Amino acid sequence: MTTAEPRGPLTDSAPPVVRTQAGAVRGRREDGLTVFRGIPFGAPPVGEARFQAPRPVPAWDGIRDAYAFGPPPPQEAAFLGRGGALDVPLGDDWLTVNVWTPDPDPAAHRPVMVWIYGGAYKLGHAGSPGYDARHIAHDGDVVVVSLNYRVGIEGFAHLDGAPANRGLLDQVAALRWVRDNITAFGGDPAQVTVFGESAGAGSVAALLAMPSASGLFRRAIAQSVPGTYFSDALARDIATAIAAEAGLRPTATDLSTVDPRTLPSAGEALGQKMLQYLDRWGQAAPTQTPFSPVVDGEVLPVTPWQALAAGAGRDVDLVVGHNRDEFRLFLAMGGQLGTITEEQARGALRMFAPTGAGDEGYRAAFPDASPGELFERVQTDWLFNMPSHHLAEAQLAGGGRAHLYELTWPAPGGGGAFGACHALDIPLLFGTFAADIGIMLFPGGEVPPQARALSSRFRESWTAFARTGDPGWPAYDTQRRLVQVLDAEPQVRAYPEEASRRMWEGYEFAPMPLLG
Repeated sequence: MTTAEPRGPLTDSAPPVVRTQAGAVRGRREDGLTVFRGIPFGAPPVGEARFQAPRPVPAWDGIRDAYAFGPPPPQEAAFLGRGGALDVPLGDDWLTVNVWTPDPDPAAHRPVMVWIYGGAYKLGHAGSPGYDARHIAHDGDVVVVSLNYRVGIEGFAHLDGAPANRGLLDQVAALRWVRDNITAFGGDPAQVTVFGESAGAGSVAALLAMPSASGLFRRAIAQSVPGTYFSDALARDIATAIAAEAGLRPTATDLSTVDPRTLPSAGEALGQKMLQYLDRWGQAAPTQTPFSPVVDGEVLPVTPWQALAAGAGRDVDLVVGHNRDEFRLFLAMGGQLGTITEEQARGALRMFAPTGAGDEGYRAAFPDASPGELFERVQTDWLFNMPSHHLAEAQLAGGGRAHLYELTWPAPGGGGAFGACHALDIPLLFGTFAADIGIMLFPGGEVPPQARALSSRFRESWTAFARTGDPGWPAYDTQRRLVQVLDAEPQVRAYPEEASRRMWEGYEFAPMPLLG
């Protein structure tokens, strides 16, 4: 399936033109919206700009057609479907934004929602069909912006001679582009909501803690926040191992000698052997993901939980939540459903359960759980559910306001075996059931009425929050602990994961250390 060309009929013969600070762009009218694709917000990060902070985009003369998505940042070949599975645009203009707007009228001042994709900080492309934002923009009468940012080695490897967290710096540059240009597209730069899922939610959490992002958004939605942020020492050790896969030193100078399109193979190779580094990298090793934001003390001074507890997000409205069965997706994709042994469950509990709970705590809290259920539960809690819950509590501790949710509706794919797994919220939010992960979770294009109703509920809540700061359910507090449970019959009730919450109470999601 191609992602380079827009889908949907044109409804107007006069393509709209909008002038940005760098030059004019021409969009297309589609399905009652005006859509602009592939607008550069930064110069191509190649040559002397490789592994550096994003640089301003050079101005252009005339009118630039904004009809096609920009090329994805360099990443693992399997994801981009080399060999014909996907037709993706090529080139070095990795830093681009896309805009869906009901009307590019500077007087409209509509709320703006800026989407940040996930993908383990090593994959992702804003032009993926699953991120088609037409339903959000149309149903919510909002302007939606999506952006590309550098992933993998280009964006997150901690190298000598390069700033840390270049992927996050790309996101800040895109938000500055929104601040400076979105009025011309019908948006209100004073009403910007950032929203993202998985690594995108981890990015949203990091942005809340970054001084350079302060004031660039008013609201934030974090869907399934991963708890993995690297310490400086761990990130440097992992970068050394990545560079060694390419026979090089972990420096920007050395790695710049390798074509950016072939360099991801070094990260991919390391990902397959990370368990060999268990004694040095601890909990990071089983993730097979050698990239995460680095708490470097400068770009990201402290973890998001520390920053929010200290009041960094007090002036930002926050929605945060998770899916009940997050880790089930990875078990299913790895062919491990129904295969987990007692020994594997015991190992996972030793590795991931918080100190003081451990094997005994989980078995006492879930006495009827099978080895597979314990294996899944502790990793769901460690990787997504408790980091997300703790982010809400940190926001409260810092004097801010947070709304918490949990998705419990099970996907129909695999005869229901996926449950309410990781990433199910993407097709529900975007309404893209026949694209990307939606194909697996909604096989054969079968979308039950419950899913369509829940999809509308997602968009209604998310866009209402972008407009007013109220998603339609009470703010979370530590007395009643009310959350929005998203199921076939959505309801507001006390936080369903109370057993896990109690075991993780007081746990600190600190920067992951280098052990060796």
